[in-house]
Amino acid sequence: MLEEVERWLTRRSWSVADRTPDRLLAAKAARGTTVSVVLPALDEEETVGGIVSVIRRELMEKAQLVDELVVIDSGSSDATAKVAAEAGARVVRRDDILPRLPALPGKGEVLWRSLLVTGGDVVCFVDADLREFSADFVTGIVGPLLTEPDVQLVKAMYDRPLGARGAAVGQGGRVTELVARPLLNLHWPRLAGFVQPLGGEYAARRTLLERLPFPVGYGVELGLLVDALHSVGLDALGQVDVGTRLHRHQDDRALGRMAAAIYRTAQLRLSRSQLGAHLVRPELTQFERGENGFEPRTYDVDTEERPPMREIAEYTAGRAA
Repeated sequence: MLEEVERWLTRRSWSVADRTPDRLLAAKAARGTTVSVVLPALDEEETVGGIVSVIRRELMEKAQLVDELVVIDSGSSDATAKVAAEAGARVVRRDDILPRLPALPGKGEVLWRSLLVTGGDVVCFVDADLREFSADFVTGIVGPLLTEPDVQLVKAMYDRPLGARGAAVGQGGRVTELVARPLLNLHWPRLAGFVQPLGGEYAARRTLLERLPFPVGYGVELGLLVDALHSVGLDALGQVDVGTRLHRHQDDRALGRMAAAIYRTAQLRLSRSQLGAHLVRPELTQFERGENGFEPRTYDVDTEERPPMREIAEYTAGRAA
């Protein structure tokens, strides 16, 4: 791991417990910062209501940390919009936002359009399929943006069991481990310290989001992270440990489509840079939960290749004989 990343992990990785609610409210009031929470939703009637209820009760009524709670419905065929509205969210249909521009399918499209119908200085994105949702997901990632003026974007980090709570830790982030983490480590090694680079829970200053391009599909998280690095630098990025994330897992075919979109997003950014498509740093850093939180483990990546056998003298000599 780069020394810069090791320093960053110490300086810009936190736990949700590092900032008390009173400290966050005081910092919010002192700076006059407003906070919008956005849930992109498509057929999430089973979970969206519970998430909205927790945010409204804990962060809007008991503590005035969140100023605006918006669910963007991207064409649900179930009762997502009704459930979200009854739980206390303002529901906006994706297709009603910027109607002169026909909407494209994809999560990134919804996040991009959400900037048009929200007004918070800090915009916090939360996926609508989370189960056993805790307000920590919001307070954790919004916290550094309220207390650290030079922080611009914060990602949540967490364990992702593949099944129920208590199942094998770390098995739920298959596309992260098989696609995103290798891409970031090899081509953008300064981002190797992010535990959950593809996580859907992150917050950023509006002034940053409004100047970044948004991939319309599954590549949005990787694209925003890479572009934010180039725009504001590593020290303006952070991550907060919020515990465990439980959500609906997709099948292998859906994951394949997700992986392809993420690879394409990376490919476009490599083509625009000076890096080209070659390997930059042949090492891979992964994370394991330890006694003191997430601990990095770095491994060499095999990059050597043997030449065609017909170029080996011993081989050609043996064939000739």
